[in-house]
Amino acid sequence: MDSFRREDRGASLRFDVTDAGPPGGEPVLLLHGFPQDRSCWDGLAPVLHGAGYRTLAPDQRGYSPGARPPGRLAYRRPELVGDVTALLDAAGLESAHVVGHDWGAVVGWALASDHPGRVRTLTALSVPHPVAYVRAMRTGRQARRSAYIAFFQLPVAPEGMLLADRGARLRQLLLRSGLPLAEAERYVRRMREPGALSAALAWYRALPWSLPPGVGRITVPTLHVWGSGDVAIDRVGAERTGDLVDGPYRFEILEGAGHWLPETAADRLAPVILDHLGRV
Repeated sequence: MDSFRREDRGASLRFDVTDAGPPGGEPVLLLHGFPQDRSCWDGLAPVLHGAGYRTLAPDQRGYSPGARPPGRLAYRRPELVGDVTALLDAAGLESAHVVGHDWGAVVGWALASDHPGRVRTLTALSVPHPVAYVRAMRTGRQARRSAYIAFFQLPVAPEGMLLADRGARLRQLLLRSGLPLAEAERYVRRMREPGALSAALAWYRALPWSLPPGVGRITVPTLHVWGSGDVAIDRVGAERTGDLVDGPYRFEILEGAGHWLPETAADRLAPVILDHLGRV
């Protein structure tokens, strides 16, 4: 499939999807974060295909041009999780391995909490369990690293600042956080599409209605990978995530790696993820 549709709140949303690898292989659902798109998996997906896995990588809600509903309430946790289950249904899949980065990891945590039967394994890259993240906010380090979230929740101002001068500030923000230039340029171009940045920021603006406390304890086999050089996620939340996982759990630290693990550390991620998937 190259797309799927979901009826939501009276609207028909069309999501773009890259469906690749052996058609009969075990399915792996790849979920990107902000301000990425499905291309962030270009380094990892071929390795999964070579190991016999089929991958489905959607441009998530707000990132697919045909799935940009207006208003922040359209980007709450139930809608985001519902998009994933709708994709599984459209692909005829009862369950899949789930790999998520950044906001994609948040959706993965929520999906595993809400619908554990649909998640064969969970791999969360960078972002810890949402409850562990909120607890870590009580420390000064994580609160400082998360200060941008409050700005992103403001109306109008973030779009004006980040998109000024052809997205120069957004590009600078991404580069300073460790994203390579080629990927930064690609994501800035996508965010300059009409309505794209506002839709992506709606994920942050919907937070008061979304996460947590709804994400509960995780029972599926879980791998959490964190880079020691992550500018957005402090070690405290990453280390405390295991306290919220009741199923088999592995915590892997990539020394020296930053926040953008799919783009910058695919070669180091691949063997760790393949080992995790192969244990089921």
